[in-house]
Formats: sequence, structure tokens, C-alpha cells
Amino acid sequence: MSGTDTAGPGTNPLSGVEAYVFDVFGTVVDWYGSVTRALEAFAPESLKSEDWGSFAKEWRKGYGEYTKRVAHGGKGSSNADVMHREILDGMLETARWKHLAPVWGDAQREELVQFWHRLDGEKAPGRWPDSSAGLYAMKKKAIIGTLSNGNVRLLVDMAKHADLPWDVVFAGELLGSYKPNPKTYLGAVHHLGVTPERCAMVAAHIYDLRAAASHGLKTVYVRRPTEDADVRDSIKSKAEGGEVDLVVGSFEELAALMP
Repeated sequence: MSGTDTAGPGTNPLSGVEAYVFDVFGTVVDWYGSVTRALEAFAPESLKSEDWGSFAKEWRKGYGEYTKRVAHGGKGSSNADVMHREILDGMLETARWKHLAPVWGDAQREELVQFWHRLDGEKAPGRWPDSSAGLYAMKKKAIIGTLSNGNVRLLVDMAKHADLPWDVVFAGELLGSYKPNPKTYLGAVHHLGVTPERCAMVAAHIYDLRAAASHGLKTVYVRRPTEDADVRDSIKSKAEGGEVDLVVGSFEELAALMP
């Protein structure tokens, strides 16, 4: 199906949307809490008191820098597992974390990389109580899928771990780059067989939604406690004078608003 919907007063901004694609890390699952808990559990007793939350944040920051570089034509792997391992190895060479290097050999580092395959959604304590239930409710009304920088196996493993009922998995390695490269958004739209305005990007990151909107996709901003701390509370919908089509607090709220 294809077509263009003209929004007017009282018009549902989701009118005509047939497919919803989701950012995953931070939007659907709690990367910070999940990785922090996994690191602490994995660490030997003598290292339990390390600041694992800071370690997780630094690892995630490296992910953001790496994907942005590749998205803009720089060098790097298209596989998130390879990327996570490269960032981890680099961290363990720094002054702050080099004392951990002798503790984690090759096998241990490979296991650490796998932590990103097992991020919690609805099981995350007090964080994302809506992820599974909300996605199941949305799935009854439209196509739902990932649009993530994670690799395919990572996203499939995570879906099984966190009970995420995707219809389709779009990953950076499939689409030829990482977000916000146009290949990702336009590739997903192409494979879904819809025009951009009939596809909505759902994310807890305004940069992601701005990029999606620049290619004609509808945009849904989800407020999450670990993401966009500096701007999260100021994001508004177009109806409120803002820049995104819709702002919600949960997937269940989003499902209820779907036509």
C-alpha cells in the first residue's frame, strides 16, 4: 500500500502508518542496567566493588562514536560484536581500566561481548515494564521490527531473551551502514514495501528521529530514564509546537493511540 496522509486539526498523527521500526538499545531494552548487572556478576570477588556502571557507560559511549564514524564513511566493522570487542580491547589498554586486562583473557572478553545479546526489557527492574506487552499489542495492528545498529544474531538473541515479538529484524550489517546513514532508514522502508510516511521510527534518541524525519518517516519519541538526559523532558510533539509526530511514555500508550 502507498499514499500520503494530510494531517489536520484532530488528525491522528499515526493515521496511515503500516509499519513501525524501533531503535533497540535504550528504547526497547535497558542496556545500562543489564550490562552493569552482568559485569558485576561476572567479576571475581576481588573486583565486585569496581564502578561497573561507569564501565558500561564508557563502553556504550565508544559504541556511539564508532557507529557515527562508520555511518559517515569512516573505517570500522559492520558487525556489532566485532565493534564491541574492539572497543573493549581499547578500554582495557587505558589507564583507568588496564588493571582488568590480566583478569580477562580472550575467552572472557568474548563472553563480555555476549552481554549485549542479553539485555533486559520488561524484566529490567522498574525501567521498561512495557516493552514486551506493548510490542505484542502493537503487533496486532501493524508490522513491527528493529532498525538497529546491532547485528542480526545479537538482535535475534535479544528478542528471545527479552520476549520481543518482532515481525522483521533490520540491522546495520544488513542495510550497509549504521544509523544515521540514509541507507538504514531508506533500506528499511524499501524492504517493507511502504512509502516513508507510512513507516514510523520509534526511538528514545532525538538524533535518530531527526534523521528518520529527514527521509519522510513519521516519528515517535519515547521517554526512557537512561537516554537523552539533557533534552528528554523538552521534546514535544508537533501538536505542541515540537518537532516529532508523537511523544509517549510507553509502548502500551503508543499501542492505544494506534488507529
